[in-house]
Amino acid sequence: MNDRDLMRNGSGCLDPTAYEAIKNIDKEVERFHKLLHMIFDICELSGFRIEGRIVLVDKTSGKVWR
Repeated sequence: MNDRDLMRNGSGCLDPTAYEAIKNIDKEVERFHKLLHMIFDICELSGFRIEGRIVLVDKTSGKVWR
C-alpha cells in the first residue's frame, strides 16, 4: 500500500486530514519503538536485563506507553 492509497478514505475520496493524522501517529509509534529498542540494547550491553514492565510518559504529548 503506498501513500496515495492511504490518502483515500473508505469511499475512495481523498482525505488529506485523516492521512496527516495517521502519519503523525505512525511517527509517534516509531519514535517509541526506537527508544524501547535503545533501552533494551543499553541494558544488554551493560549486562542487565529488564524484569518488569516499562512505563514511559511522553513529556510533549502526555501519552503513557505501557
